Amino acid sequence: MGMNLNSWSEQRLAGQRLMAGFDGKRLGQQLQRLIADLHLGGLILFKRNLESPRQIADLCRAAQRHARECGLPPLFIAIDQEGGQVARLGPPFTRFPGNPAIRDKADAERFARITATELAWVGINMNMAPVLDAAPEGFESIMAQRVFGSDPQRVARLGEAVIAAMQAGGVMAVAKHFPGIGRTRLDSHLDLPRLDESLRSLEAYDLVPFRKAISSRVAGVMLSHVLYPQLDPEWPASLSKPIARDLLRRQMRFDGVVMTDDLEMGAIACHYGFDAAVGQVLRADVDIALICRSAEKLRRAHALMVRKIGASQKRRAAAKASAARIMALKGQYLD
Repeated sequence: MGMNLNSWSEQRLAGQRLMAGFDGKRLGQQLQRLIADLHLGGLILFKRNLESPRQIADLCRAAQRHARECGLPPLFIAIDQEGGQVARLGPPFTRFPGNPAIRDKADAERFARITATELAWVGINMNMAPVLDAAPEGFESIMAQRVFGSDPQRVARLGEAVIAAMQAGGVMAVAKHFPGIGRTRLDSHLDLPRLDESLRSLEAYDLVPFRKAISSRVAGVMLSHVLYPQLDPEWPASLSKPIARDLLRRQMRFDGVVMTDDLEMGAIACHYGFDAAVGQVLRADVDIALICRSAEKLRRAHALMVRKIGASQKRRAAAKASAARIMALKGQYLD
């Protein structure tokens, strides 16, 4: 996928860093305008967008065609299809009981192989999975029904199997929720959880599966809306320079695409505010901001990013580096 990022406008550099949720099951006028006006880099689908395999395929095909007609790179089209509690696609797509029911590597590979085949069949090219959080035995984890288990080595092995099979099937895997939320009880959709553990403690437990995912060339990593005060007392992982840039990129050497969880969730809305969060995405060198509902917030985020990217050469250079990571991934999977 040829590109000259030096010639990219601030509008395009900003837009490729946005992944948008939207209403409707068709490529309506609002979605057409969002893709064209904001130079969107990706879409994320929810149950409100899904009706049947044919409808989903038509929607994805129409969105990609519209992006192409607007002179844009191909879109990431993502979904949360973990199996179990979090599975946006119902029948006739295969229903899996979820990560707690996966017994071994063969189970993990079967889930990933079938899921990748079905997602690719309808034009979805990215799955927000696997969950690589580990939840200690006997701990009332918010993630108890979504994890592979309590042993981080086992989580790492099964996660690696999912990543390999999913990506062999042409669907990008996104490991979540870095640096690990299995030891939290509070729901970040509603409020801001805290995990007051040292880096040494995280290294010994929560980070183990993510290290394996990085060595397995996972396409993306999603950051958690959780505050880790011993790593960053001010910002949650999703907006944290010490966690996103220093720990994940520099120390753990992840060179793929890094994204936030949904910036409309309560953890952000109740404690930081939307505009501050968008600015922090840029400061922390996070590649993609997820905004899963509001078209107005998408437009606001884009305008803020455009202004900040245009304000300094340093910010523009960081935006080009982010665009290069995004385009490298699109070139690998979407050419």
